[in-house]
Amino acid sequence: MELKGDVAEVQQQQHFHVLAVDDSLIDRKLLEKLLRISSCEVTCVESGDKALRYLGLLDDFDKFSSSFSPPQVSQQQEVKVNLIMTDYCMPGMTGYDLLKRLKGSSWKDVPVVVMSSENEPSRINMCLEEGAEEFLLKPLQLSDVKKLEPHLQKSLSRSSAEIKEETVGIGIEIEIPAPDATDDENNSKEDSNNTFSKRKAAAPEPSERRPKLKELQAAV
Repeated sequence: MELKGDVAEVQQQQHFHVLAVDDSLIDRKLLEKLLRISSCEVTCVESGDKALRYLGLLDDFDKFSSSFSPPQVSQQQEVKVNLIMTDYCMPGMTGYDLLKRLKGSSWKDVPVVVMSSENEPSRINMCLEEGAEEFLLKPLQLSDVKKLEPHLQKSLSRSSAEIKEETVGIGIEIEIPAPDATDDENNSKEDSNNTFSKRKAAAPEPSERRPKLKELQAAV
């Protein structure tokens, strides 16, 4: 059973998830086809607003209160996106506007690629300076999608590192309980130099193990 779980995890990691944003149905279909040929999972939306909503960065309250902050962190935990590709020229919110919103949010570390059928150097430089990883010219080809693999790998590596950090943080939090104010005076005097009074009251630790616990506390 454990071996099957490891194989399933490896297979899942081989599929990258790309969010494609384009108001043109033809361009969305073409992009989706190219990405699926490259073994990517694809979610297509036709506007910047729908992309933000999918990522948990936009809801109905956003129209009435600029200070309202949606639950971005919990949404990012549920939705895994390794790359965002957006067209530049779209009605309403342009690809450049979407790029700026993403780079100012909890999704700022996810690579963003901007696409356009117009080769304008000023537009290209503006997007790259704002944080876009690539600026691709339409119509896209399979070779263009192949260029994105390093960005996908980088995004996946970053996500894996964040998961490990969260796991380590949870382990430390469980390993080091907060001090208990209800301990008697004897335990308080004995444990005045550390925060393990509650744990020691329930199950006293051998004296030779205490230096290791203090080192762990100092490291935290």
